Amino acid sequence: RLSADARIEGKVQRMLTAPFQGCGREAPRRAGDTVRQGEVLARLDDRDLRLEQARLGAQREQLGRQYREAMAKRDRAQARIVSAQLEQSQAQLALVEEHLQRTEVVAPFDGVVVSGDLTQMLGAPFERGQALFEIAPLDAYRVVLQVDEQRVADVRADQHGELVLSSMPGKRFAIEVDKLTPVSVAREGRNYFRVEARLEAGQDPQLRPGMEGVAKISAGERRLAWIWTREIANWVRLKAWAWSP
Repeated sequence: RLSADARIEGKVQRMLTAPFQGCGREAPRRAGDTVRQGEVLARLDDRDLRLEQARLGAQREQLGRQYREAMAKRDRAQARIVSAQLEQSQAQLALVEEHLQRTEVVAPFDGVVVSGDLTQMLGAPFERGQALFEIAPLDAYRVVLQVDEQRVADVRADQHGELVLSSMPGKRFAIEVDKLTPVSVAREGRNYFRVEARLEAGQDPQLRPGMEGVAKISAGERRLAWIWTREIANWVRLKAWAWSP
């Protein structure tokens, strides 16, 4: 069996971003909270938007009067100019009204807030598209293993193994390898490849995204002598190849 550090992740994680440039007003939810679909995670300050809505509404009424006056005088050139200005004002007003409808950041599905805490940022400005929250579902997880480069050749899809988490050391979870991704990460002077696995027994209500532990994958039967000497033998082969003319 080969051992690897493992981590629980949400199978689908949704990033919630700021719909427009502004600042936060309320933040009833933060990282670690369990939320329901449609529940409000944060409310954005809409005072500037309300003022802009009132200004554009007054501007639209004024342009409407100018357009009617131009039509009454049969001044077609002026009517076309005012009509274009009126369409532009209506488009700006529609954009502001759309922003007003998005001042509440709500949960897209039942899940747990993985990251995001606006309680320490109320009143602070943020940019459009800035990440506010990250949510993962409570009923769809995957196990991500960091397999050492020297052992990654022994990993294949459909292999079985076991996972033990740091928070639940007395419980073992059966896992099955789904795929080996061609993504490596350098850590402590070594390369590790990302291997994704699924829980064979379904989802456990005690599991949460971000839990870490150790997974062991069954890689087949080998002689004990081969297991004990494999790493040093591979190291010798590699060095001999590097030093040979």
